[in-house]
Amino acid sequence: MDEEDVQSIERRPMARRTLIKAVAAVAGAVAIAPTGVLAAPQDQAAPPVPGGAGPATPPTTTTSPPRDFTAPSVYFSDPDVLTVDPAFNDLTQGNTTIARLWHGDVNGKPILWAEGPAWNSQGRYLLWSDIPNNRQLRWLDDDGHVSVFREPSNNSNGNTFDFQGRQISCEHLMRRVVRYELDGSVTVLADSFQGKRLNSPNDAVPHPDGSIWFTDPPYGGQFYEGDVDQPGGPTNPSGKVNAGAGQPAGFPAFKRELPTNCYRWDPSGSLSMVVSEDQVHDPNGILLSPDFKTLYVISTGKGPGDTVGGALLSRGRVREAVPLLIREAGALSQPAHELLETLYEQGANGQLPVHDPRIMRYLQSAAAEGRRSPIR
Repeated sequence: MDEEDVQSIERRPMARRTLIKAVAAVAGAVAIAPTGVLAAPQDQAAPPVPGGAGPATPPTTTTSPPRDFTAPSVYFSDPDVLTVDPAFNDLTQGNTTIARLWHGDVNGKPILWAEGPAWNSQGRYLLWSDIPNNRQLRWLDDDGHVSVFREPSNNSNGNTFDFQGRQISCEHLMRRVVRYELDGSVTVLADSFQGKRLNSPNDAVPHPDGSIWFTDPPYGGQFYEGDVDQPGGPTNPSGKVNAGAGQPAGFPAFKRELPTNCYRWDPSGSLSMVVSEDQVHDPNGILLSPDFKTLYVISTGKGPGDTVGGALLSRGRVREAVPLLIREAGALSQPAHELLETLYEQGANGQLPVHDPRIMRYLQSAAAEGRRSPIR
């Protein structure tokens, strides 16, 4: 094969799982193959590796046929647990595997969308929301029984338990965060900010100081999981949608008024914004670090946090960001590529010149491979 043949080969993106397996296979071959095998002449058959060919490749959720969760796993490392950042290695238990606890219908009705799981240690049950079916379900640890826990649930999404054992739920239909008291009554913690109704609280996390931190994206503004806006709202701008169809009396009740922020509810009753839409667009999941000093927010919107290089760029660390963005864009990250295009055209605050040579080489390479349009 000559150089022209090599250059003419079409390059295709490689799936992450395929890449991980390929790297692992090469590393494993180098590690276990005897010296004689590696040094064998091309016309001489390599002797068999001692011990046979090794264990069969375990099936995963992406193989064909796919993994069968009804069969016990015999692998010490679950094939569907993929470590992207080595920092997480210490958080996995090597000799246990993913187990499917339950699947099926509840009271003859299939689960349409399971969200917001929360574990109750005292009652030893797992609680979660079935948003479109407007109910919450519960799995019991003692016998694996699943039943309806709360119906209707006001299209609840995220659930958690505070440090007094009380359930916290984020309701899409009513666009609010509620707390279920130990006597069964319901307390509304937050439904508005600065006089404007919340969008549709999505996920929440408690803090030992009694506060509740939660995200407020717009996803509940639709029939499937909440309440469509009144005419003129972002999810019903022209009023063409009959927003009362199939809804309880009094709906549509709201119209979106706020950007997608994150909030902190204080036990005093005050509500403060802690992360703005400009910082994290369309926030979804939220959690606190074990020492409760760091807040983590998971975005489903497009923003600088979608890439590691973008996160560095948002902190002004341009020189560190550029090589990471090039690497991420080379792995077919669209946000990273768009950030590189912007940096190429505009530079960055004196830290990066316009038409930086490194970015130019990347853009030319991407265009040559047919993955992107030529640079301007």
